Amino acid sequence: MHREVARVVRAGPVVRETTEAGPVGATLKAVGACEVRLVDPDRVARVRAAVPDEDVIASLAEVFALLADPGRLRLLTSLLEGGEMCVCDLAATAGMGESAASHALRLLRARRVVKVRRDGRMAYYSLTDAHVRLLLDVALQHLGHSDG
Repeated sequence: MHREVARVVRAGPVVRETTEAGPVGATLKAVGACEVRLVDPDRVARVRAAVPDEDVIASLAEVFALLADPGRLRLLTSLLEGGEMCVCDLAATAGMGESAASHALRLLRARRVVKVRRDGRMAYYSLTDAHVRLLLDVALQHLGHSDG
């Protein structure tokens, strides 16, 4: 019985496809580059046209970088669970000092992730809109899934 098994091998930054033929005296053949540069050029053109421009991608990367900080995420999940809250209460729920919480909220407000409402000297923060809520909800649901 003679069979051919293909597998992908990662060697440094280059991914190579390796073909192993036969059970005895196997020969290995490494392919370093794609033989076909575009399998579906029409699809590539449609996808490239639909991908946001570089400015949008850069802004999106900034938002995700903001979300990569555990302290800011604690603030956001506090807002997700508690709704509108003052800086003092947010700092307490996130386990942060008021100054650190205020600074983090200022960064999140600059990227339109949270909004502020002032009442006298008090500042009350909330998530900007349903999109931010949805983003957080989906991320939390994703973490709850098991891949089994």
